[in-house]
Amino acid sequence: MQTISSSFYAYLSRLRWIKRWGLKRNAHEENVMEHSWEVAVIAHTLALIKNRYFDGQVDANAVATAALYHDVTEVITGDLPTPIKYHSPAILGAYKQIEQQAETELLNLLPDALRDDFRSLIQHDKLPEPYQQIIKAADKISAYLKCQAELKAGNAEFEMAAQQLAKNIHELQQPEVVFFMQAFVPSCGLTLDGLMQTR
Repeated sequence: MQTISSSFYAYLSRLRWIKRWGLKRNAHEENVMEHSWEVAVIAHTLALIKNRYFDGQVDANAVATAALYHDVTEVITGDLPTPIKYHSPAILGAYKQIEQQAETELLNLLPDALRDDFRSLIQHDKLPEPYQQIIKAADKISAYLKCQAELKAGNAEFEMAAQQLAKNIHELQQPEVVFFMQAFVPSCGLTLDGLMQTR
């Protein structure tokens, strides 16, 4: 077998250096790598809830894997803050074009035999719609939890973002999301001592 050289993983490993929430003062900085893990865990749980409680038939492991890669293009584009991304249709359109180009560039870094395996992970529009919906919901929940952690740390900078995200999550009207928000989110604000008392 011939030796293959690829810088794909080297790019992905740099996601830890891409900071999120760049326009806000953060009490606790968050990078894209840790955010991606949290989104994957939440998406996996949402998929399982959908299957077990609401007659869903989604592959929870496939959803979790896709969620791990949901922001991978930001290693090239950086994290564009939401208020800027959605400031105007022109900015959003331009960003989508840049994002698609970044997807193509990352795919081209892979050995030929692996490209099809990664295509649906990196090119978001190739994912089944139910998977996309779950990952988008998980992304919003992760952002909401970040806002709550900042508010708990006394950082009022995140008040409006928390309110907007709560509204957006409610408007999703996905039963698995409602279940997750009721069952799992309240305890996320507890201290370690508080958590130990819930066992």
